[in-house]
Amino acid sequence: MDLGLKGKSAIITGASKGIGKAIAESLAAEGCNLHLVSRTEADLNAVRDDVTGRFGVDATVHALDLSEPASVVALYEAAGGADILINNAGAIPGGDLSKLDDDAIKDGWQLKVFGTVGLIRSFYPRMCERGDGVIVNVIGMAGERGRPAYIAGTMGNAALMHMTRAIGGESMDHGVRVLGVNPGPTQTERFQLLARANAEKQFGDPERWKETMGGLPGGRGGLPEELAAVTVFMASPQASWVSGTVIMVDGGQHSRPPA
Repeated sequence: MDLGLKGKSAIITGASKGIGKAIAESLAAEGCNLHLVSRTEADLNAVRDDVTGRFGVDATVHALDLSEPASVVALYEAAGGADILINNAGAIPGGDLSKLDDDAIKDGWQLKVFGTVGLIRSFYPRMCERGDGVIVNVIGMAGERGRPAYIAGTMGNAALMHMTRAIGGESMDHGVRVLGVNPGPTQTERFQLLARANAEKQFGDPERWKETMGGLPGGRGGLPEELAAVTVFMASPQASWVSGTVIMVDGGQHSRPPA
């Protein structure tokens, strides 16, 4: 299927590794030109060199900390005319209310929540003015199924989900689509490091990390490429009547009864 993305331009935040990198690769495979954003320039350069070499697209690196409002402004000034914005940056730390004071929660939200809000505040009006554009927010399952031990992520993700639904509910009146995808546990480098640490504690052998995923759907975490495939399709004209919704990409985990 031709997704109709050839020649489009897309911003991907958190593009240096994991889900963001997989989304960048999938967009490039469709012929989309890229603006790659994260804090780590060397990793971004590696992604840029890979996708330009394999797919012949243009890719620009933006080494920016989007928790800083000035970086949001700089990205908008450099790439404000992009057709697609993929908000993927940020990871909120774990902990329950007894372990996280207000400052810790605010720090956890600075990139994931306020960085996303700042980018939408910048890019959405311009998309509405020209009558075209797509924003996809990569959020997280905890916003749908709250976890006391991940309280800052539960609250932050829920806020992003409802913002996505609220803005996406009216955006089609301006020719713009706003939607979200919620990944469940996904086998990124960070996921594997945590799984290996858990396997070391549980079995005394980090190489048995896959055995720690027995409670997940199919006994595994999702693959970054699986999340990327859904995200890229939703960003494409093939999903032209999808807005104001958040799609779960978790193998059905959110529908399982609590353990």
